[in-house]
Amino acid sequence: MSLRTTTHLNFRDGRARVALEHYHRVFGGELALTSYGELGMPADAPDAERIVFGSVTSPDGFRVMAYDVPGDAGPADASPTATRREHGATLTDRPFFLSLRADSLAEAERAWDGLAEGAAIVEPLAASAWSPGFGMLADRFGVTWVIDVAG
Repeated sequence: MSLRTTTHLNFRDGRARVALEHYHRVFGGELALTSYGELGMPADAPDAERIVFGSVTSPDGFRVMAYDVPGDAGPADASPTATRREHGATLTDRPFFLSLRADSLAEAERAWDGLAEGAAIVEPLAASAWSPGFGMLADRFGVTWVIDVAG
């Protein structure tokens, strides 16, 4: 059992793919890119080719994740609810999230329960198309956490 944290970069300008390809050239390892269209967004939608899940993972321990924030996330806001769900998409003005990946649902639930005290729940921890458990919350300090279980 283990927990791993990863910086999760949020691009409002559609540059997640280019940034991750660059980090892949610099650090090597595996490049993983999934577009909104690959998860069911209509191909002619403006954000269909943008990245919803992307990462670079190298054998020496480097790992970074990134996605393109769909549409307009609205004005910058210092409140912990500046990350929100709207029309099925996660919108944010935050430059990064902290991603926590657990080996088991029980581990993810323990972390979730502790972080959820006084938090704004963006997306409840539940099974998703890509993970036995996925959720997002902004903790009482304004840090947005993406918590999931390794698939």
